[in-house]
Amino acid sequence: MRVVDIIQSKRDGFELSTQEIEFLLNEYMQEKVPEYQIASFLMATYFQGMTDRELVDFTMTMRNSGDIIEFPKINKFLVDKHSTGGVGDKVTVVLAPILASLGMATAKLSGKGLGHTGGTIDKFESIEGFNFSNTKEELSEIAMKTGIGLMGSSDKIVPLDKKIYALRDVTATVPSIPLIASSIMSKKLAIQNDVIILDVKVGDGAFMKTLDIARELAKRMVAIGKGTNRQVKVVLSNMDEPLGHNIGNALEIIEGIEALKGNISSDLKEVVYTIVSLALKAKGDIKEISEGKKIIDDIIKTGKPLEYFANFIKESGGNPEIINDYSLLPTAKNVLEVKSISSGLVSKIKTEEIGKAAMVIGAGRETKESIIDHAIGIKILKKVGDRVEKDEVIAKIYYNDDSKVNVSKEMILESYVIGNEISSVVTPILDIVE
Repeated sequence: MRVVDIIQSKRDGFELSTQEIEFLLNEYMQEKVPEYQIASFLMATYFQGMTDRELVDFTMTMRNSGDIIEFPKINKFLVDKHSTGGVGDKVTVVLAPILASLGMATAKLSGKGLGHTGGTIDKFESIEGFNFSNTKEELSEIAMKTGIGLMGSSDKIVPLDKKIYALRDVTATVPSIPLIASSIMSKKLAIQNDVIILDVKVGDGAFMKTLDIARELAKRMVAIGKGTNRQVKVVLSNMDEPLGHNIGNALEIIEGIEALKGNISSDLKEVVYTIVSLALKAKGDIKEISEGKKIIDDIIKTGKPLEYFANFIKESGGNPEIINDYSLLPTAKNVLEVKSISSGLVSKIKTEEIGKAAMVIGAGRETKESIIDHAIGIKILKKVGDRVEKDEVIAKIYYNDDSKVNVSKEMILESYVIGNEISSVVTPILDIVE
């Protein structure tokens, strides 16, 4: 079997065999195939795509390149939720304690934010003393104790994905739908779970800019699930405005805690409630997603999700009193009010620019090596459809270093499109693919 023949077959649109895919990837993993040949294969795949069978084989070979994490001691319905990244996306902060209080458990890998999107690890690391699980044993232990298990990404899990993604990044093949699907799903399949729920963000502040492309990605990931006997459900959620109100790590933890107390914005509520309801449906507790709302409302009223959150923080080395005293979290020294320069309706918010406005003051990373300030961020006070008067405060910037704060302010003002009518209503849930 020759690598050049495999590349030629893919270039010409022929379906590769399982053996050809396994040979190519395993040889590359052992550094027996030069990067220029894999780069050529990736470009051929970008143009020719993959069949569902090829995609399953490709994803499983990726998955099998590293450790597989299982939880033989956890006797709970395991939910692995993944987000493709967005602005103000604190869904996991709210979701995991609710799932735990309903008798389920979360055990998942989480990532750090890069660019205009935030990462779950960064949010929790804003809590002093908090430590993520570093091994599968630690992950299993804390998930058993608290119902919540979050682990930072590991080089031992799907190491082949890291090698291939680095090549995709420099060969203009990142946007390939099958390659995106295999990258996400290889990591999901490497961890034991009963259902995988994927939150694919769509819109201005997301990597998937259009609904059609996002829906295609969702269908391919569901196909991988079916081909590997895993339950996979995909929520397509709107990122044409920031999710909730707070952007920035400690600020998002605060908003998450408030949500667990019942003080939750309508858009964040709809996304969280939809994902929890999908988990309840997958578990067999409900038949229709609409049945989940009352169950979630009732459990939040008991205060149990907040208790589970506090216990998770305590078991992870943090101070559980943060749920009552937000001054225990990093706090910015300064606050700058951003005032509207005109009156009218907020017809659009350029979400990616809002994310970048937070990034430039240090709430996010421009590069993987960037050091972030957990205390700082932006609070959005006006959202799409809201009435705004000239000189009314539309946002607040929480900052420590004033060198970029005016740049951030101008970016926020540029992000707000204020006119006489709404260009389109921002519906939090755009579609569900199962």
